Amino acid sequence: AGADRHKRGVAVLVLERDSSAGGTMKTIRRNGYLVEAGPNSALETTPIFKELVRDLRLENEFVYANPAGKNRFILKNGKLLALPLGPIAFLRTPLFSSRAKVRLLKEPFVGRANFEESIAQFVERRLGNEFLDYAINPFVAGVYAGEPERLSVRAAFPKLYALEERYGGLIRGMVGGVRERKKRAEKAKDRAETFSFQSGMQILPLALAASLGKQVMFDASATSVEPDPTGWRVGVSVAGQQCTFASDAVIISTPAEVSATLIRPLSAGVATRMDSIYYPPVASVFAVFDRSAISHSLDGFGFLIPARERRQILGALWSSSLFPHRCPENEAAFTIFVGGARQPELAKLDEDRIADVAVRELKSIMHIPGNPVYLSVTCWPKAIPQYEVGYTDIVRRIKEFESQHKGLYFCSNFIGGISVGDCVKSASETAERVGAHLRKIEL
Repeated sequence: AGADRHKRGVAVLVLERDSSAGGTMKTIRRNGYLVEAGPNSALETTPIFKELVRDLRLENEFVYANPAGKNRFILKNGKLLALPLGPIAFLRTPLFSSRAKVRLLKEPFVGRANFEESIAQFVERRLGNEFLDYAINPFVAGVYAGEPERLSVRAAFPKLYALEERYGGLIRGMVGGVRERKKRAEKAKDRAETFSFQSGMQILPLALAASLGKQVMFDASATSVEPDPTGWRVGVSVAGQQCTFASDAVIISTPAEVSATLIRPLSAGVATRMDSIYYPPVASVFAVFDRSAISHSLDGFGFLIPARERRQILGALWSSSLFPHRCPENEAAFTIFVGGARQPELAKLDEDRIADVAVRELKSIMHIPGNPVYLSVTCWPKAIPQYEVGYTDIVRRIKEFESQHKGLYFCSNFIGGISVGDCVKSASETAERVGAHLRKIEL
């Protein structure tokens, strides 16, 4: 959002808490390996990505994932089964029983609920238990590191919820949704291309920071946000020193807990609601094995694990299958996820024990002999905000707060979506809102 306003001639100042840009979008290059400690890739769901890449001159860095990455696998009864990608594959897959497949025919005739449902309640009502257990449960773990029984379908999966609201059902809605996405030049997430950068995902925020030059202040944390007659005053801590900046508008892009601290003097009620947002811990384990020791073709994105399988990892990405430059050619790199809302206690173990759990489970599931030749563990004590049942009320309160405090905006993954694409789109929309506000006060 700051880069967008800067490009349009607006004087901006971005406060970055760390010594470099990126936040959770963190890339580590070490010993010939490229480790993504945060997002491993992104989906090209919005044309804004291409605009960013062009504006930041990252065309030579931009790289699409291996087309085989469209193949996704689910663990069932100890075996990795391909998630069906079309109607014929769906009819043939052993992932779902014949009864579950026939149950799908009833979906267009299922009525709507009259209360806010969890994604589990929504899917069980419309598609049945098997789709919940072996499609949605692992999917929610992979996207949110969450549990479908706790997440609000309306808040966490608004497009899925909208299919029922607008079209009366998922199947009818999918047909109608294709036409609407074409008009908006958007792609469905299941059809959007996966991409990254040769130097890793962090090159994107680094390039954004470079485009801002001295308009970024590193090792700087906002300590207060207060209204004044001409706009806003922001208290800042820089290297132990306190200073204050005046601004016509302020965008708060910190996690919910930090955002709550900043606005508490303005609204204790909204701050309390923000504080209630749950961020489960997640550990990411990058493990590299000798490729010759692995019998699986690794022709896919990776695999996810339903809770019913009772394993100690959420799933794993086949990182070097998606992007071969992540490790040497004669090796295979995996990114394994531990913890989340399903098993938060596992992500709180020390790094050696987390690595032991992750490697043991991966070797067991994929029948890999021997030990990894390289390991890297990253722990995120508060990883991904959970859009739980009741979240729509939190969002409503935040929007009301914004309308009552002109010139103050929130742009973070606890509002507007958690994916890289959602965050980029939300930042662009917030920048437009700030622009409209500045034009209004200039009149």
